[in-house]
Amino acid sequence: MNYPIPVNPQEVVALRQKSVDEELIVSAIAGVVLVARSQGQSLEELTAEVLADDALLEPHQRRWLSEIVAVAWERLP
Repeated sequence: MNYPIPVNPQEVVALRQKSVDEELIVSAIAGVVLVARSQGQSLEELTAEVLADDALLEPHQRRWLSEIVAVAWERLP
């Protein structure tokens, strides 16, 4: 992978400066999961944040993303 997995919120935000591609998205999702864990969040809390209504994603996109986050949560060490 060309991008390291972010380990803190600042590194996740810094990804905004990169060109978007599949590897960047994977790195961002993994980073969000690791940061959430390090802050003591549960998978349920993180999923609730992903599913929260926003203007960026449609409801079906948020559900799909929440499923991807759950898989990442289970597979990351």
